[in-house]
Amino acid sequence: MEKRKLGKTDLYTAPVVLGGNVFGWTIDEKQSFAVLDEFAGLGFNAVDTADVYSRWVRGNEGGESETIIGKWMKERGNRDDVLLISKVGYDMGEGKNISKDYILREVETSLKRLQTDRIDLYFTHLDDEVTPVEETLSAHEQLIKAGKVRWIGASNLSPERLKDSLAASAANGLPRYEVFQPEYNLYDRQGFEEGVGPICKEHGLGVIVYFALARGFLTGKYRSEDDLGKSVRGRGVKDYLDERGIRILKALDETAEKHGVSQAAVSLAWLMAKPPVTAPIASTTKREHLDSFAEAAELRLNADDMSRLDEASAY
Repeated sequence: MEKRKLGKTDLYTAPVVLGGNVFGWTIDEKQSFAVLDEFAGLGFNAVDTADVYSRWVRGNEGGESETIIGKWMKERGNRDDVLLISKVGYDMGEGKNISKDYILREVETSLKRLQTDRIDLYFTHLDDEVTPVEETLSAHEQLIKAGKVRWIGASNLSPERLKDSLAASAANGLPRYEVFQPEYNLYDRQGFEEGVGPICKEHGLGVIVYFALARGFLTGKYRSEDDLGKSVRGRGVKDYLDERGIRILKALDETAEKHGVSQAAVSLAWLMAKPPVTAPIASTTKREHLDSFAEAAELRLNADDMSRLDEASAY
């Protein structure tokens, strides 16, 4: 399977990154292992998680996803085959925090849960809007020098704070965010395309996008409000069911039928063909849904396909 270089790092990812946010939330350990086994068996290699996954579930404390992934890698003996991505900064009971002391403490907990000595790509998950960017980058520098983190990235930063961070790295000889993780998909385009997207292009950052399937809307699973009860995540789809959303579904249906693939595969392939995106992140609760990931990895949308989807999703 084709591997794509993540920005200026030495990391290479398959065309789809597996989202680990569902592990310990909508699927348990056994089901998660089945999804991970199938994902790896298809030739994919990158798994995305975070310390906070899935603290929002009643009875969970956070770290459930990292724990499951760590146990899976330990049992399968495949740590060296996995491009391991995690994040820090979301509220784990003390409020959002990207201070140096917090990052240095929290990474140790993540490494223990993941049962590994290093994280390949470690993200500042969000901005606390208080910590100086130099302090956060200094924490990452210490982790890189210690061999606990190989490369760093950022997610959910404003264009201004991303620019400030890149400038601080250049001015102070600090490690640079080499990968950015924004929300981006066929429906949610404007924020990235008019915000951090141009900055990522200018600085040669790798880009892996979350909510690639718009909480499942872009799979074609939800066509009306009657469908929202089909899954736990359905209630987050309601806002997509407007005139523009229906227009996007129509374009997806036409393109999927033309190529004999799923709507999800088309949605992911569209992202793969949109610079500066390196790979979309997608999660699933069922092994069979991974077929759409494999379809997307092989699908090549032509100019007419891209134009149809671009026009349908125009904002």
